[in-house]
Amino acid sequence: MSVIKRKHAMTVDVEDYFHVSAFESVIKPEDWDGLSPRVGNNTHRLIDLFNENNVKATFFTLGWVAKHCPDVIKRIVDEGHELASHGSNHRRNTAMDYEEVKQDIKNSKDILEQISGKKVLGYRAPSFSIDKSNEWVFDILQELDFLYSSSTYPIEHDLYGVPDWPRYAHKRDEGIIEIPVPTLQKGDKNKGIGGGGYFRLFPYWLSKRRIDAYLRENDAPYNFYFHPWEIDADQPRVEGAPFKSKIRHYVNLNVMEKKLVKLMQDYEWTSMYEAYSDVLGAKQ
Repeated sequence: MSVIKRKHAMTVDVEDYFHVSAFESVIKPEDWDGLSPRVGNNTHRLIDLFNENNVKATFFTLGWVAKHCPDVIKRIVDEGHELASHGSNHRRNTAMDYEEVKQDIKNSKDILEQISGKKVLGYRAPSFSIDKSNEWVFDILQELDFLYSSSTYPIEHDLYGVPDWPRYAHKRDEGIIEIPVPTLQKGDKNKGIGGGGYFRLFPYWLSKRRIDAYLRENDAPYNFYFHPWEIDADQPRVEGAPFKSKIRHYVNLNVMEKKLVKLMQDYEWTSMYEAYSDVLGAKQ
């Protein structure tokens, strides 16, 4: 099958620039209400871009965003996209205990379903924060009636990743389907090719070559992720953040939208649920 014609999953982690883990040492949750949200306008812009390029997507959305931007939630579902959970307040699961994680995920699911009127089936942990120390998160997802998760990234990274975990969609013992972020295997190392900072950093031709190599390796769909703040070159610059964090966050914001349009035009895109429907085996 052509790597161009197969449908793949476009996913958006819906959070604002001040929610990101890279800035958590200098921007606290109690500071958020004093900042001007940009996630609403940025997400509306993304939906416009998706409409222009005939793309459907999955929006892994924070409960905080749902509370502050309910119009975004309604537009996501009204225009045929999939709404999924990204937790409540972008607090990493590895920083919480069992009950805190359960409440965080439950609260997000509740508010997303209340505003949208749709059942939420998917979950993505903030900063891919499920690893060998907290596999019990999958028990919580099963208890809360989720169908799938996309919370693991089988790479070596200083903030997340379990390199020896599965690289492709699979059903876990808890009953949850886990759909990892894509990687390209080079020797005994997995290289991240799922989007985000890697996609902004590399020239588009290199990202495309890596995606095509992944697609030639197997019959599985590819899934891509990014954030609304990544198309917002005019966002405020955060003072006092670590230098490495600022480089990761701000690199190539000014060219991201143009690269996204190329990506949308070079492949066919749909929601996570639709792209992996043969694995998920359930209907909304």
